[in-house]
Amino acid sequence: MNLGVRWTLHGDGRTPAPGAVVRPDERLSWPRTAGLGAQHVVAMFGASFVAPVLMGLDPNLAIMMSGVATVVFLLATRGRVPSYLGCSLSFVGVAAVIRAQGGSSATVTGAVFVVGAALFLVGLAVQRFGARIIHAAMPPVVTGAVVMLIGFNLAPVTAATYWPQDQWTALFVMLFTGLAVVCLRGFWSRIAIFLGLVFGYALSWALDRILGRIHSADASGKVTDHWRLDLSGVGQADWIGLPTLHSPSFEWSAILVALPVVIALIAENAGHVKAVGEMTGDDLDDRLGTAISADGVGSMLSTAVGGPPNTTYSENIGVMAATRVYSTAAYWAAAGFALLFGLCPKFGAVVAAVPGGVLGGITVILYGMIGLLGAQIWINAKVDLRNPLNLVPAAAGIIIGVGNVTMEFTDTFSLSGIALGTLVVITGYHALRAFAPAHLKTQEPLLDEGTSSYDTAGGGEAGGEGDQRAKS
Repeated sequence: MNLGVRWTLHGDGRTPAPGAVVRPDERLSWPRTAGLGAQHVVAMFGASFVAPVLMGLDPNLAIMMSGVATVVFLLATRGRVPSYLGCSLSFVGVAAVIRAQGGSSATVTGAVFVVGAALFLVGLAVQRFGARIIHAAMPPVVTGAVVMLIGFNLAPVTAATYWPQDQWTALFVMLFTGLAVVCLRGFWSRIAIFLGLVFGYALSWALDRILGRIHSADASGKVTDHWRLDLSGVGQADWIGLPTLHSPSFEWSAILVALPVVIALIAENAGHVKAVGEMTGDDLDDRLGTAISADGVGSMLSTAVGGPPNTTYSENIGVMAATRVYSTAAYWAAAGFALLFGLCPKFGAVVAAVPGGVLGGITVILYGMIGLLGAQIWINAKVDLRNPLNLVPAAAGIIIGVGNVTMEFTDTFSLSGIALGTLVVITGYHALRAFAPAHLKTQEPLLDEGTSSYDTAGGGEAGGEGDQRAKS
């Protein structure tokens, strides 16, 4: 059985030949391959460490399980789709909602486990019936609206939880991170979030030395005098040890809040597979369902032991594009480094000590970027918001999701925010489409421009849009 774990040496093993790329089944010398693997781990540091901290989960376990999930993904795709699976930011909002409802870490991971299972089943369906089934259920107007409301639903978390802990540090971290994203080039711009964390860490330490304790809300929301940067947990942590594990707990209220994230994960995976296929020149259409299922399995494995869910990372696409090295050997090396980091509790304690003000500055940008990805899906797919069939369900669902509107069905069951907004967008769109006049019903590309060509093979009324190509 071909598991994609054999590679031929590319050229002299040092650098790609002029105009050539290192293909997934090739590699450079092992020292260079290991270096590229470390670079991939660093590229996902920022988001993959911010996400578990914001979700209230163990960052050590997060990085370890990201390595496990990456191995599962590489084996499932037989080494044809180079990818690193890191902690998904799409779940930060649902974790905040679940905890606000009184849910524990076990409740969060239980809800996300179900999302992973749903993603796995979607992948199997795509393998069986093709990507057209995704298009039928979730056209771009629906996908974009759901991604947007998931991101913007997080705004109160920043405003009420993180920013008040240290508003001035939050402001400076926001400015620094924004400058890093815009002004830096190449690899450095792709780790801008990580650089923002480092800057905020250093700034908080310096302000503690210069100004002393700050009088503000702490992580629990209680206003008191406290240090901005509390490193007491770092000194107590061991250098080597296993992360803390826990089993998931399943509650319907939490599961319903988390399920809409499946839509965002499908879009992320489809876009990743298409982008990699275009960069390498390989036709990966037949791997889309496998990639989605593998992502689901990786998330299930992680959440089953108390870790966060995982997804493919656009930061790593950037690293591949910059280096022209698409070797899956580099991702095996990255997975190995992630496992080693996960076995160092002291490293996790450093991450967990990130001050609230620093998170405030970063999440202002990060949460907004998540929301605006929904708008990017609309733009790439040329969604016409002048069409009331698109405008009405998207507008209603986004306001419900962002405003955290609640519908109480019984004394013990209600839907609100992300779950209710997603339900309104999906059911509203398809219900209106059933009654809409023919001139409002236009065929749209699959998910977004980056994945629309999956639908061309099946023919149908593509209206010429299936020939579009990704711009990323």
